[in-house]
Amino acid sequence: MAAPKDFEAKIEINDVIRIDVSSMDEELAAPFQLNLNTQGAGGGGGNQNAAMTGYLVNSKGNVNFPVLGEIYVEGKSREELEEELTSVLREKYLRDAVVRVRIVNFKVTVMGETGSSVIDVVDERISVPQAIAMSGDITYDGKRDKILVIRQVDEQLKYEILDLTSVDIFQNPFYYLKQNDIVYVEPTYRKVKSAGFITSWQGLVSIVTTAFSLFILFSR
Repeated sequence: MAAPKDFEAKIEINDVIRIDVSSMDEELAAPFQLNLNTQGAGGGGGNQNAAMTGYLVNSKGNVNFPVLGEIYVEGKSREELEEELTSVLREKYLRDAVVRVRIVNFKVTVMGETGSSVIDVVDERISVPQAIAMSGDITYDGKRDKILVIRQVDEQLKYEILDLTSVDIFQNPFYYLKQNDIVYVEPTYRKVKSAGFITSWQGLVSIVTTAFSLFILFSR
């Protein structure tokens, strides 16, 4: 199991990535730039859809890049793709090409006993504690030792329970979040009971099981 410090976000199918190519000669670099005016034609003002500001990774893991055509990007990190494109462009087209890649739609969702929110991750690196802090931190009625992280891996949903009070959390592969991860902070028994939803532990188990099943269903 890799330590969290080695974490790098990987490009996935249905991601939207932005690829910027620059050079001392802007005219030579122009053919490799995404035409945002064309992509955004007919759009609603400044609120452009993410797919209109980058390249959508198709079901085969490719993007259709100007001049170079289809490029396989799935499973590569931002730095790996930058190095690959820089090498190709400098060898065949631009000696001083500089390439910058960003995952435009890198978002995570935080729910439960926090200030629920959808967080845009600019630098493609965010840990569970950071996401929770950005959403308003855990309330008095939230369990710090029961943080559920839901993640889609190879078309399957996987989940992990994290304990923020344990030092082992730093070695957990779910410590750093991936794009579209969902973080759920479970309420305490006292909070659920005070809301009048249950009168016994059996009722609690039934509600949690049902809620979790619905949560998995609607998060697909």
